[in-house]
Amino acid sequence: MYSADLTPPWKKPKPVPEVAADAGLVVEELSTGFCGAVIRCEKTAQGPTVTLEDRFGKHRVFPMEPRGFLLEGRTVTLVRPSTAPASPVRPSRTASGSVAVPGARARVARAGRIYVEGRHDAELVERVWGDDLRIEGVVVEYLEGIDDLPAIVAEFSPGPDARLGVLVDHLVPGSKESRIAAQVTGAHALVVGHPYIDVWEAVKPSSVGIDAWPRVPRGRDWKTGVCEALGWPSNTGAAWQRILGSVRSYKDLEPALLGRVEELIDFVTLP
Repeated sequence: MYSADLTPPWKKPKPVPEVAADAGLVVEELSTGFCGAVIRCEKTAQGPTVTLEDRFGKHRVFPMEPRGFLLEGRTVTLVRPSTAPASPVRPSRTASGSVAVPGARARVARAGRIYVEGRHDAELVERVWGDDLRIEGVVVEYLEGIDDLPAIVAEFSPGPDARLGVLVDHLVPGSKESRIAAQVTGAHALVVGHPYIDVWEAVKPSSVGIDAWPRVPRGRDWKTGVCEALGWPSNTGAAWQRILGSVRSYKDLEPALLGRVEELIDFVTLP
């Protein structure tokens, strides 16, 4: 007696595990590469579907076809949960507000980079966007000022596969920073900035526990002047740790900084 299936064993697809599409599960749809967290499963006339939400809040609906998804790098078949929740469960979020991807491994670093002016800028970006940057494989480096930015960009030599994004403090019309930015901005290099004298000001005063950031007279070291006006010890390093410790999520930052960092991440991760 012979089996009706005459397909050689080496040509038969290997079985893959079935995984319940529980709310919050993060998967990647194989044909499109769309990655997101499960929002809901629904039964339709064409068959069961799953709705995914990506890190930007975009929703897409996919049929739950066999071998149709990747879970932590493994091909799986999604199946409807045995007991569907009464209402959609929102996935957990990172500090930046993106959908969290529990257990995700950091991606190999891209050739593209994001440069920021100083150490404090880099630490603030890491505090809020660190999880997103590791998943996207984006490295952030600090410049210690932008006076030498044209030479740095020329040495980096940005291109289609190595885009460069730069975040600049106090990027306002007519400033030194705006003139330098104009010299290096191009198809593969993007310079954006916030209007604040220092990235400290991009943290909401209410999050730090103050009414407003003090005005410091021109010619006076801004950080030292802030510490004096607020009655803090004249140790700017300790002051920064106090400020950074007050930042728990994007909600503690001003929109003028939030939008610019998101813009840079999008730019350097363009396909």
